[in-house]
Amino acid sequence: MCGNNMSVPLLAEAVTVSGSEKETAAVIFLHGLGDTGHSWAETMESIRLPYVKYICPHAPHIPVTLNMHLNMPSWFDLMGLSPESPEDEPGIKRAADNIKAIIDHEAKNGIPANRVLLGGFSQGGALSLYTALTYPQQLAGVVALSCWLPLHKSFPQAASGSGNKEMPILQCHGDSDPMIPLRFGALTADKLKTIVSPHKVTFHTYPGLMHGSCAQEMSAVKEFIEKQLPRI
Repeated sequence: MCGNNMSVPLLAEAVTVSGSEKETAAVIFLHGLGDTGHSWAETMESIRLPYVKYICPHAPHIPVTLNMHLNMPSWFDLMGLSPESPEDEPGIKRAADNIKAIIDHEAKNGIPANRVLLGGFSQGGALSLYTALTYPQQLAGVVALSCWLPLHKSFPQAASGSGNKEMPILQCHGDSDPMIPLRFGALTADKLKTIVSPHKVTFHTYPGLMHGSCAQEMSAVKEFIEKQLPRI
């Protein structure tokens, strides 16, 4: 393994769960607002596959408009959580570029883009969707938990240079989510079907689940990862 993590800012501090055998695939999983990579690294460890590397970076601390401009871990600024809220377009694009740099770094070190799967929860899931749909090369897939598609009005045009028209997407959402209502998740699924082949979008809902994850959901995530990143 060669390459310098310091040249990829998010990698230098990221939590990495290494495989127990030769790593032939990678999952990059992005946490939600106010969280860190540690909590999802623990979750990934509980469903890990021995040949997969799991990378859980930490978002930078920035002032967040939605939370009275308090400084907290956030991939980009949030002004609101409805589909019509104004959005931090420069911040979203900058954050996506930082995640793309991690994918590029893995490719240089032996794990090609089509063996990289992006995922995330809430704001992290939103960023994983935007990043994958605007990435020029084919990725293995996306896991999008309790989230939305940022800059949704720019699609499908924003994906015109992407290699991911046939990318599988697993979208999961609790039907009792008070933060990102299920209706927003359903609207996102409908939008995604105009960007990638509709049969590539799977949308699971979980009764009683609020803004979080559950064992049933994580079982579906593990199954999806195993299907999109089979042992080679």
